[in-house]
Amino acid sequence: MIVRLELAPGGAVSEAMLAERLGIGRTPIREALQRLARERLVQILPRRGVIVSDINVKAQLRLLEVRREVERLVARSAARRATAGEREKFTELAVAFERAARTGDDVAFLRIDRDFNALCLDTARNEFASTAMQLMASLSRRFWFLHYKQAADMPETARLHADIARAIASGDAKAAARAADALLDNIETFTRNTVSTDF
Repeated sequence: MIVRLELAPGGAVSEAMLAERLGIGRTPIREALQRLARERLVQILPRRGVIVSDINVKAQLRLLEVRREVERLVARSAARRATAGEREKFTELAVAFERAARTGDDVAFLRIDRDFNALCLDTARNEFASTAMQLMASLSRRFWFLHYKQAADMPETARLHADIARAIASGDAKAAARAADALLDNIETFTRNTVSTDF
């Protein structure tokens, strides 16, 4: 709900409200809120409640500095370590990304992107990189949801993802790292282009 902006940035939430809305007990809600606070998606303010974290361009750019390094490592590692079956899946994902780019289907793109990210992390076989990427993924996706309609070029973003998938499929670690850099250049440009909508 936070990533899809169903719970608005800056909005207050409570354990009781979330328990009622989700139909689950307050204990799992409390545990989830603690985890979301560690992931910087909410702020727990003692005696004041829980606030959904604001979305901030400057913070997003700092996140991208870290994401670039980790994403490059993940792409290189996946290219080196993928099995034949995983390489085939990357090829299929590249085709799916290109189809989404041609049709402009942003819903399909987001579904394919989720599958691609999961496969990259599995294939990289590095639990530390995986944990770091999972922490950044929700923050990045939430920023995308807020701004993509006015600032993103989804077809170009999908094509850049396809380039990474093809490089991993071919086992070319250097090409995979270069393709990851090209994607992060694109995401950084997208992030900077949102400044006028954030201030």
